Amino acid sequence: MKLATPTEIAENLKHKHYGLSKHGAVQICLWTKKALRNEGVCYKEKFYDAHCHRCMEMTPLAVWCNQNCIFCWRPSEWLNLNDLKKELEKPEEMVEKLIEKRKKLLSGFGGSVKKYKTERLFKESLIPDHFAISLSGEPTLYKKLPGLIKLLKEKYKARTVFLVTNGSQPEMLLKLQKERALPIQLYISFESPNENDFLKTNKPRSKNAWKTLMRTFSILPKLDVRKVIRITLMKNINDSEEKIKQFSMIINESFADFVELKSYMHVGSSRERLKKENMLEHKEIKEISKKFLKYLKNFRYEDEQKESRIVLLKNKKSPYKTKFD
Repeated sequence: MKLATPTEIAENLKHKHYGLSKHGAVQICLWTKKALRNEGVCYKEKFYDAHCHRCMEMTPLAVWCNQNCIFCWRPSEWLNLNDLKKELEKPEEMVEKLIEKRKKLLSGFGGSVKKYKTERLFKESLIPDHFAISLSGEPTLYKKLPGLIKLLKEKYKARTVFLVTNGSQPEMLLKLQKERALPIQLYISFESPNENDFLKTNKPRSKNAWKTLMRTFSILPKLDVRKVIRITLMKNINDSEEKIKQFSMIINESFADFVELKSYMHVGSSRERLKKENMLEHKEIKEISKKFLKYLKNFRYEDEQKESRIVLLKNKKSPYKTKFD
């Protein structure tokens, strides 16, 4: 039997302007839309030079995840992970379908590019060169992930591939390294600096999930890839001085190249679990970043984007260059 997104959920996703393959999905990011209107670019272009207007935000598993994070804007479907034992869609089939779906989702901009004087950007946008494997679900649960990333790099000539994971599958990350299928940039989402908080905030489905996450951190120095720790900060949940110390102790051992400190955003299904007051203002994120720098001795302030309520810290020993180096 082949794996497929259940019909009712698929219809809901289509209503929210997702393009779907059998169990993968694509969506046009708000910042891609802004770029095509000459209204700015996302922080990934500002920080890492990824092309915002040519971004394909996608996932190989639209609704399958092994955590039920309270801050996640996606619906928490809690689908049976045993489904993943079914026959999976091949990377070639998935990407071909999702690129076509993406073109259809972008087609509405064709009539307005003259108004915004973005004809060139729109033409370029139809052929993605930045692939963000991050939209929803947990991509490292997709057993064909090495083939997917290789396909994006080789056939589709990806300029950049970013993989965002909750760190629950360290063996898959090692497999990506072994098969020479690592992305250009690897994100580890890290919102809880101790096991007790992790169980409350990330709500994992595995009893050993915290130990597994710590194993992921332990192997990060071995992975030949640009590594980013992304911390979604929630006011009065994970922003105290004590928790900043705990975060920093783990990050210092990871040899990460960058740390992103970003406010939780009160959108989507997270509104059912958190309050608007849990969001932090950009000025608060900047103050918190100063506290992190007290404990992250090898890091420095690198950049920020007010609209996204995010501050970037860089490891001073990182071999990766930015516009400030």
